[in-house]
Amino acid sequence: MSEGAGEPPGAKVVFLERQSYRRRRLMDAARLLPLLGAGLFLVPLLWPEAEGGPEGEAVTMSSAFLYVFGCWAALIAAAAVFGLSARHWGRSEGMGGQGRD
Repeated sequence: MSEGAGEPPGAKVVFLERQSYRRRRLMDAARLLPLLGAGLFLVPLLWPEAEGGPEGEAVTMSSAFLYVFGCWAALIAAAAVFGLSARHWGRSEGMGGQGRD
């Protein structure tokens, strides 16, 4: 195995299969989902208040509730997509491993 110019001597080059790489990136995205949700739930704190002055009109409470529940539903949908795709990849790996014998 040849060593690259920027690698220290004796370092191994790590190569991940495409499916394994995508599964790891999916797990990383699923781990970041709660942080995304927290950020989305904090956005209404930045909206102008009713007594905010001449900066602009205040956001109505009904709009704020629609935003919060919309974010909540989107987070549930994203978690469901991550779960289904992880389950799909788990099944395909199981079948691939059994069929090789």
